[in-house]
Amino acid sequence: MAKLTFRGGAGTVTGSCYLLETDNLRLLVDSGMFQGKKELRTLNYRTPLVPLNSIDYILLTHAHIDHSGLIPRFYKNGFRGKVLATRATVELCEVMLPDSGHIQELDAEWRNRKAERRGERPRPPLYTAADAISCLQSFQPVSYGEDVQLDEQVRVRFLDAGHILGSAIIEAWVKEGDQEIKIVFSGDLGNSGISIVRDPFQVTAADYLLIESTYGNRLHKSLNDQSEQIKEIILETIPKGGNVVIPAFAVGRTQQILYTLNGMVESGELPRIPVFIDSPLAVSATKIFRDCRECYNQETLWLLRKGDDPFYFPGLKCVRSADESRALNHYRGGAIIISASGMCDAGRIKHHLKHNLWRPESAVIFIGFQAEGTLGRRILDGTKKVKIMGELINVAAKIYSLQGFSAHADQAGLLNWVNGFTQKPRRVFIVHGEATESAALAELITKETGIATSIPKFSEEYLIKATQPEYMGVTEPLAAGAFDKRQQLLAAIGRLEQRISGLKKELLAEEYEDDEIRELDEAIQELEERVTL
Repeated sequence: MAKLTFRGGAGTVTGSCYLLETDNLRLLVDSGMFQGKKELRTLNYRTPLVPLNSIDYILLTHAHIDHSGLIPRFYKNGFRGKVLATRATVELCEVMLPDSGHIQELDAEWRNRKAERRGERPRPPLYTAADAISCLQSFQPVSYGEDVQLDEQVRVRFLDAGHILGSAIIEAWVKEGDQEIKIVFSGDLGNSGISIVRDPFQVTAADYLLIESTYGNRLHKSLNDQSEQIKEIILETIPKGGNVVIPAFAVGRTQQILYTLNGMVESGELPRIPVFIDSPLAVSATKIFRDCRECYNQETLWLLRKGDDPFYFPGLKCVRSADESRALNHYRGGAIIISASGMCDAGRIKHHLKHNLWRPESAVIFIGFQAEGTLGRRILDGTKKVKIMGELINVAAKIYSLQGFSAHADQAGLLNWVNGFTQKPRRVFIVHGEATESAALAELITKETGIATSIPKFSEEYLIKATQPEYMGVTEPLAAGAFDKRQQLLAAIGRLEQRISGLKKELLAEEYEDDEIRELDEAIQELEERVTL
């Protein structure tokens, strides 16, 4: 009998990780990094409940770090199984995981400098770039549509999810006596009709379905409308000498924007404008995009056949060195700056926000999901001042959110995909979403299809049977033991933050100096940092 445990992507839109155990096999579907709030990032230091050296396979739906980012740590701590993924995903991980390791090293260096000043012991990074390079020997590419027999009891197949290059839906069949139970893991489902990649493959049968819910309560505007809007923002901002800053994930969203700008420049809708890709990872990923044509839709293939590179146009410049990146901080001629990370919590984008957010002539365009607790989410929620690298920055630039560029299906897209099943699942597990989004999608699926739904909590486990699944409880409560004390401290910090937010409003109303407000911000930050991981 198979057992399924939700080790991530449960109650949160990051950290996807699902442990599937059968009589003789243990496998993970995804091993993603938790991002956002500090209490979520703590979970990156946990293990999948079973010894890492006992895991036979990791089935990877795609290369984004919230799905792949813990593989180097697992390898460092004993995992020696195989990582199965599409060719494009393997190639993207070859550049993304070492880049993630480098970021972990930089974060640890910064954190340990502060710890040393407090007389505390240093902590090593979650993993290093070298750890990430070592884990790549475990990766093994598989083709879309290929049946892969893992053992006598389990076989799997990868199908195109239409999310980013190489993204996959994973079908898993588990034999139980003379019966076969089919479990489908949606991964991140793509937004139909977007450029470059194909639409998500329509699976038609499953006994159990795990479906993402990133946009489970929202509808996207059409991509054509959003493309027109981005053109209008550029034409309004550039003549004023402002910069258009676009926080974009290095893999997927950056290439989507390049594709869109390419069409506008070559058709004459936009004049020749300096466009900078300030992300070495995005530059490397774009090279991989050019090579993996088996993932392209017909429109992109047609462009290539007529000799048009959809990821290059006059005025585009790739920024690699730190010195070149720093030079952009003082650019005042009007430019488009595309930089990572997409949620603004790491990387060069923080420098560009620091030097442009306070400028009313500039604009910031968010084209991807901003998880709760991230800098991007705080800006989108209307915060008037944000702290970036220890400095309080006024938010005076125009802020836009264009989710039509999202690589995720919206609520209608997710429901349509579920409706495409001719053999309806016995139960649908709603995963990879924040609470409001997951609840809205669960209610809609049950109402429209009659299929029973569950929204698993972190570490819940189920026996997967030929009939309805049997709930087995929570193997490791999120707030157990020492973690419970940490949760209490974080809750106290939350209450203090609310009180301080009120004080800040009073101070602003009475026209106090920014230095006094900054002292309040630094006091709460110091308190948070003293709650060690």
